[in-house]
Amino acid sequence: MKISRIAITAISAMAFCGALWAWQQTADFGFGNDDSPTNVKAEFYWSRLAYSSRLSYAASAQTFGGYGRRWFNSWSRDYPKADRQFLIAMHRLTRIDGRPTEQVVTLDSDEIFNYPWIYAVQVQNWAFTDAEAKRLREYLLKGGFLMVDDFHGTEDWENFMNGMRQVLPDKPIENLQSGDEIFHTLYDIDDKMQIPGEQYVWSGRTYEKDGYQPKWRAIRDDKGRIIVAICHNMHLGDAWEWADDPNYPETFASMAFRVGLDYIIYGMTH
Repeated sequence: MKISRIAITAISAMAFCGALWAWQQTADFGFGNDDSPTNVKAEFYWSRLAYSSRLSYAASAQTFGGYGRRWFNSWSRDYPKADRQFLIAMHRLTRIDGRPTEQVVTLDSDEIFNYPWIYAVQVQNWAFTDAEAKRLREYLLKGGFLMVDDFHGTEDWENFMNGMRQVLPDKPIENLQSGDEIFHTLYDIDDKMQIPGEQYVWSGRTYEKDGYQPKWRAIRDDKGRIIVAICHNMHLGDAWEWADDPNYPETFASMAFRVGLDYIIYGMTH
């Protein structure tokens, strides 16, 4: 039975308390602690891809996720708060046995094959060695699932495709339709909107750069299974991160959570 939309409308009001609880429980981020949540075995692991970047360093250090951790790489945008708030929603709205904290995975080793679902952002900046591209290709063709998010406009798309062609040179990109199964695994999402980043609060714009229209796209394997879900001209990660901010519209946050949960259920069941 599909969950009523009413259930998810409560996420904005509850997310701050949940995020605070998660932070209090996992403030050490699990490093060097065998009893920490990062070592809990589960059926689902939220995995964020740390990739080599075309931009080695940002112009200056930024604070991501509201937790004071400083990063220089675009893969970590909104990390870790977006990831943790999404996990809070997942645990409240589904029965998925998911580990309570996020993790970072790389393409440097075969460790990635232990985790069937990966999230990546700012993918206009990614770059792969031949070995990394080969490992990601094998990961996807062996049953892995990749969701990409937070890149905008024509130039970002071309830069994203430069990396994607290394990984899956013979696989076409298709536009997803409302009737596609991926939008009906947990929630029925027929009417989709452009999900903006936090800049909407002060600009009123749902788009960034020249990314005026949302693009829900995908790459499939030879059996028709979606292996790469592409959210272009959108920023779902920001919607998850700012769901506890009363200035960020609940409509966008709710849609972002529903899409993410549908993608996870699809990746785990197909």
